[in-house]
Amino acid sequence: MLSRRTMAGAALTALIASVSGAATAYAGGGKVLCDDKGFCRVVADDTVDTPGRNGDGEQASDHGSTTPECYDSLVGDKEVPCYLKGLGYWANGRNCYFQQADPQPAAGDPRWEGHDAADGAVYDAYCPDNPNMTSQWFAQPPAGGTAVNPAVLALEAVKKMTLRGPDIANPRAAGTYTVGVPMWMWVNQSATTYGPQSASATAGAVTVTATAKVSKVVWRMGDDATVTCTGPGTVYAASAGMANSPTCGHLYTTTSASADGGTYEVTAASTWTIDWQVTAGGGQTGQLTEVRQTQTQAAIGELQVVR
Repeated sequence: MLSRRTMAGAALTALIASVSGAATAYAGGGKVLCDDKGFCRVVADDTVDTPGRNGDGEQASDHGSTTPECYDSLVGDKEVPCYLKGLGYWANGRNCYFQQADPQPAAGDPRWEGHDAADGAVYDAYCPDNPNMTSQWFAQPPAGGTAVNPAVLALEAVKKMTLRGPDIANPRAAGTYTVGVPMWMWVNQSATTYGPQSASATAGAVTVTATAKVSKVVWRMGDDATVTCTGPGTVYAASAGMANSPTCGHLYTTTSASADGGTYEVTAASTWTIDWQVTAGGGQTGQLTEVRQTQTQAAIGELQVVR
């Protein structure tokens, strides 16, 4: 079975049906060179060394083609995959794949090249033209042919979450409420309806972790009133009597008798605030929001006086 590295290398040469560890000729002109990791490239016929032999003796060739997005400048600017799983991202000019070492070396390890952890990070390196190059320290992530956009990864992390609309506890569709009597609104809290919940997404050496929690609930009460609550609301207790809710409430001044079905349609919309940060491969942070809503009905009647 072909290794992942061999499969990735084979993607470079769509005309090649199979590869081995040695130079292989093909009908299209030139030849394929493969190193001991299975990394293969099409090179000019006059290239005499197998990649991975310290990079000496390889002859650059120029067929007049446009320089690809990711290329090996030591082998005639030949195109290489911009990303290989397990190896990282290709850095043009450096002619290596890099991914941040995880875990990072201990303090004082020679791979830090005399630097401290606060100054940057150590990256594992795979250089087809220089197998002796296995790591390098960088103050900033090395520029690769394809940059990882943390904001896009954050969205991928959000897709792994279950973000639902509010779990409305009050008002209840089966309840009956009264004009002029303060209504207390509150929602039940769970990971999927209020948070917090977290998820991560990874691309190459970059991992983004996102944490989502509801930051506000906007209630549309059905009588043209809107109430914004920055918390889940307060559960009503009989001891509160006719007092207003201290956190989230509304006072109806008209009955719902003339509304469709004799009830007001109440909509509660949660705003999920999602904070994300790069937990591997950088230190960027960001924030985005998602809105989810739930509907219920509220029957509002008049106060009945018993004589």
